[in-house]
Amino acid sequence: MEPQALFWLAAKGIAVAALPLAYVTLSRDPAKFRKLAWVTAFLTLDLIMFGAFTRLTDSGLGCPDWPGCYGHSNPVSAGESIRAAETAQPSGPVTMTKAWIEMLHRYFAMGVGLLIIILTGQAWHRARASATAPSPWLASAALLWVCVQGAFGALTVTQKLQPLFVTVHLLGGIGLLALLVWLALRESPPAPVAPQALALRPLALAALGVVVLQIALGGWVSSNYAVLACSDFPHCQGAWVPPLDFGHGFTLWRDLGRTGDGYIIPFQALVTIHWVHRAFALAAVAVVGSLIWQAWRVPGVSQVARWLLAALLLQLATGMSNVVLSWPLVAAVLHSGGAALLVALLVTLNFYAGRARSR
Repeated sequence: MEPQALFWLAAKGIAVAALPLAYVTLSRDPAKFRKLAWVTAFLTLDLIMFGAFTRLTDSGLGCPDWPGCYGHSNPVSAGESIRAAETAQPSGPVTMTKAWIEMLHRYFAMGVGLLIIILTGQAWHRARASATAPSPWLASAALLWVCVQGAFGALTVTQKLQPLFVTVHLLGGIGLLALLVWLALRESPPAPVAPQALALRPLALAALGVVVLQIALGGWVSSNYAVLACSDFPHCQGAWVPPLDFGHGFTLWRDLGRTGDGYIIPFQALVTIHWVHRAFALAAVAVVGSLIWQAWRVPGVSQVARWLLAALLLQLATGMSNVVLSWPLVAAVLHSGGAALLVALLVTLNFYAGRARSR
């Protein structure tokens, strides 16, 4: 990209970050760092949902280069190239609408990245100013993480939506959210947590691991467009266990819609991808449900357990809606957001359980 286009691209990222920064600055909350950490975590959750919206509307290649759009900072300036691509392939991935969706996602991501840079700078400033300030390394880890996440965002585009990169990019967003939630919780005033919460820690860690694995499987379903491979429920292709093709379905290094050898991926491979995600959901529900049951009456984490139940029910409802209602966009986006919310709540519960241990 030309330097002028890069300048205007950066200016758009700064403009996105300006509004939440103004909100934090003008807030009456004296703990500005904590406020900014929570705002950044909330925007990261929104960014994950917008990323899902980008993928679900087939807008991931709306601008097939990176970081700009045909070398420009916005789709309007790239209008000639976009119209030429749309004329050459009317049903292809490039349209003006899809280009705007993709670029808005990038502007949003740059704004979140800038907020994390500011958080990291403030964390180091506090550490130098006071020996009792929390360690700045957690904020630094979030900054490093968002840089790697940006690199995978670029690979997602330049590698033409290769499923592995799309799935890793999703998991990177989930990991970034977890880091920011932990950072914000660390800055929050200590809350009374019953000693019984300590006993929840092993199950809470297991639940977090199971949910992250289920999100990875869900990302693999979405990135391979296998949502409608099983169009019935609770059966899949009319059977509890349909014919499965693990070899082609879970070959990680391959192009979208292709096998590792470059041939068109068999339909049964897509069925396998969908079925495994659906089957593993039973394990995820069992583990998270058990955690909710045990945490429900424990002072200090009972409210988190209630939110976990709500998020779990949302996931079940939106997951079934994707199949029964043939993948409605709203339900699909909410399903991605609900998964991210589950992770944020499980991180919160793990944090509180650790606080009980420290007490």
